[in-house]
Amino acid sequence: QVQLVESGGGLVQAGGSLRLSCVVSGSSVRINVKGWYRQAPGKQRELVATVTRGGSPNYADSVKGRFTISRDNAKNMVFLQMNSLKPEDTAVYYCNADNPFLPGTQYWGQGTQVTVSS
Repeated sequence: QVQLVESGGGLVQAGGSLRLSCVVSGSSVRINVKGWYRQAPGKQRELVATVTRGGSPNYADSVKGRFTISRDNAKNMVFLQMNSLKPEDTAVYYCNADNPFLPGTQYWGQGTQVTVSS
């Protein structure tokens, strides 16, 4: 049973910082943790940032220059450093992974709430 477990969310004032972490547990040998998505109330889930196993990042335009994604391949973990947070960053943040040996298979964490107050 594959599980993605996120941590690090919370309440922060605008301009503040948070660091999210995601670890894959269970039968995780073939699971590739990829990155982060978020979903605000009443909106669709959207990509925040992904990173390849080689370390190449991809960011949504709305977070470029403020967020930094990184990963630890040995521990199958991914991190998201969020700086200069804005109220519009308020959302549930989800960790995402896939299985390269099972194309089309996606895994999601339970989500961690990030709330930015103005």
